[in-house]
Amino acid sequence: MSTRRAVVHRIVTAAPDDVSGLERAIAQGRIVPGAIVAIFGKTEGNGLVNDWTRGLAARALRDLLGRHAGPEAAERVCLVMSGGTEGGLSPHVTVFEVREADEAAVPGALAIGHAHTADLRPEQVGRLAQVASVADGVRAAMRAAGIVDPDEVHFVQVKCPLLTSERIAEARGRDADCATADTLKSMGLSRAAASLGIAAALGEVGALEEAAIGRDFSLASSRASASAGIELMGHEIVVLGRGAGWSGPLRIDHATMADALDVEPVRAALARLGLGAAGQLVAAQRARLVALLAKAEAPSDGRLRGLRTTMLTDSDHAATRHARGFVGGVLAGLVGHAELYVSGGAEHQGPDGGGPVAIIAEAP
Repeated sequence: MSTRRAVVHRIVTAAPDDVSGLERAIAQGRIVPGAIVAIFGKTEGNGLVNDWTRGLAARALRDLLGRHAGPEAAERVCLVMSGGTEGGLSPHVTVFEVREADEAAVPGALAIGHAHTADLRPEQVGRLAQVASVADGVRAAMRAAGIVDPDEVHFVQVKCPLLTSERIAEARGRDADCATADTLKSMGLSRAAASLGIAAALGEVGALEEAAIGRDFSLASSRASASAGIELMGHEIVVLGRGAGWSGPLRIDHATMADALDVEPVRAALARLGLGAAGQLVAAQRARLVALLAKAEAPSDGRLRGLRTTMLTDSDHAATRHARGFVGGVLAGLVGHAELYVSGGAEHQGPDGGGPVAIIAEAP
């Protein structure tokens, strides 16, 4: 019986453009380059508008994929580079493959779907046009994964664009106004619109007004993760969940942290995957933990459980950098290592100050 099997690898990187680990895995036959559908990366830049480590990493990965799978196949791969490995977070890439398998389908096996959207015009970033574009892309990725029920989606990762001075000037040259002239704020607005697009596709929100984007945080998705970057103007979308016709040992579950200290929902998700419910994971359990994906956000009131923080008032470091480092440490303490995909900026991604978490593990 022909099915699809999801295969996921974590590979350490020594620099943003270091693809030697992926090269070795391909040479050893552990990774099939033509089967790669997505790569998530944590790069050691600042994660802000001027973080070129994302583009450098994407270029190095695209060149490698072009050599091994061909240029057309390389262009179909979703490359989601998330800048910022503050604190103890370890730079790495997570490689997602979809292979054909001659084996029976397994209920609950990990399913992966991906999609690309058309480029936006600068004036569409952070607005309802972006929400609609992402919603359509998420639905397309669900269809690709064979996921019919939105409740079977456990995590949606979107790489979305941001505005630069040049892009804003180009729009103004056509008498078009952008949602903001502040390039840093454009990152948040783009993540916000992309996240609401995910929420719309999953039925988590109803009709939206443009004024709600980046402002009404009562509207949110419990399974959205959006990362903005300078390296594209469209969207690269990856849906992770459970669908028909999939096999293999990988399973996925998700949780929602109410704030940056809220590890109990994550602990419960680990337990549902058979990874224990008390204390830090033991070595055998860590070996079965394939990937942990999370969003991190500074609370909008600047307080964590009633206590004042300086995340929003630090003029040296952006709040997203504080949030990544803090949440990365909290989750690393729970699972016993810091090779985690923790992305900052969680506008409409979980509750204010919290964020979604997804866990991929091998079945016991």
